[in-house]
Amino acid sequence: MHARQRILDAALAEFTRRGYAKACTLAIATRARVSKRDLYALVGKKEDMLLACIRERAQRFRLPANLPEPTDRTILEKLLATFGTRLLHEVTDPAVIALFRLAIAEATRAPEVAQTLNGVGRGSSRAILGELLKQARDAALVEGDTTEQVESFLALLWGNLMLDLLLGTSERPDETALAQRARHASDAFLRLYPAPDRPPTQK
Repeated sequence: MHARQRILDAALAEFTRRGYAKACTLAIATRARVSKRDLYALVGKKEDMLLACIRERAQRFRLPANLPEPTDRTILEKLLATFGTRLLHEVTDPAVIALFRLAIAEATRAPEVAQTLNGVGRGSSRAILGELLKQARDAALVEGDTTEQVESFLALLWGNLMLDLLLGTSERPDETALAQRARHASDAFLRLYPAPDRPPTQK
């Protein structure tokens, strides 16, 4: 494992163990088996480490580059299911759940944790989903407000799962269950937003 990745893993471990406000760079450097000088050179200050941890996770939300654009509702349903499965897989990872718990615990002492997680992490996934649904709207596959549709799909996808995971009242579903959940959300979304009676937007 590269030194930078060791630093990010160590930072996340220290943040979740001690809390963001109390975590110190010396402990992170020791856990990562690097000098403090290398730590600052490779990642930066504590704030930079937090941002890097969240960005590294957010990059995984992206859909594969070779997927087709949504040209009919069958393809759109598959794309939504693919996105939903990936999002569920990444966000239900114990390390990410730990980040959300950290943001909640540090909401008063270190509000920047929640602000960063919301802006970079959640914002990234919403932007990707919004772009997919905008393409679907332009192709006359759905109609309505894209922002509202993003929230609708995510509500269908998550239900109470995130709250249950944060509270520790449910185990993380396996990959089969996550994929099934995403397919059900995609099907329910398309029933909620039927195809409009209008031609697609010309590009």
